[in-house]
Amino acid sequence: MSGRAVRCASSILILALGLAAGSARAQVVIEGTVTLPKPSFDRGLNQRYSTTSDVAMAPTNPPAAVVYLEGDFRPKPTDVPKSPAQVAQKNIAFAPDLLPVLVGTAVEFPNMDDTYHNVFSYSKTKRFDLGRYRKDEKSTTVVFDKPGAVTIHCEIHERMRGTILVLETPHFQKTDTAGRYRLEHLPAGNYVLKAWVAGDDIRQRPVELKTGMTLHVDFPAR
Repeated sequence: MSGRAVRCASSILILALGLAAGSARAQVVIEGTVTLPKPSFDRGLNQRYSTTSDVAMAPTNPPAAVVYLEGDFRPKPTDVPKSPAQVAQKNIAFAPDLLPVLVGTAVEFPNMDDTYHNVFSYSKTKRFDLGRYRKDEKSTTVVFDKPGAVTIHCEIHERMRGTILVLETPHFQKTDTAGRYRLEHLPAGNYVLKAWVAGDDIRQRPVELKTGMTLHVDFPAR
């Protein structure tokens, strides 16, 4: 390679690295912690259609929250995942028991237990009933086409309860079990940052986001 070609390649590499560094500096980030409620106690099982394996139950899922940026984002069809999300039934519990999705996302409900399940919801946002099915049977996929919280149950096991939070913003994240979250690549502007903890526990704060900033926002208990 000639000296001129080497200098040209080096210049292109330096330019690319400079653009990447500038992009990293320009991104907007919000991070913080949501104070979560204490874990709830198990309510016991409905023994209908149960097997002896139902008795040896795993602990219920630890609490978590969903933090999201609310604004006039109008998600595009290309933002919706092509592959379905999943809420499995495992150890007589929903896994996960809290799933945030973008409007238009399809969700499937595989049965991984050696017993029947019957997933349903009477929520106004999305009503459905998948009927009773076993581990080796494929359930119907459900498309969540309206925003809101959808509470799901199992008709056979009364203790099973979960939530699918359908959002109109692509900027969301489920916290870890300590309540920590981090939202990256956010647009500059004025928005409302919300933390969905439970049906009647939605905390919020107005935020002004500027290019290149990292904002720390905590959501204490109500």
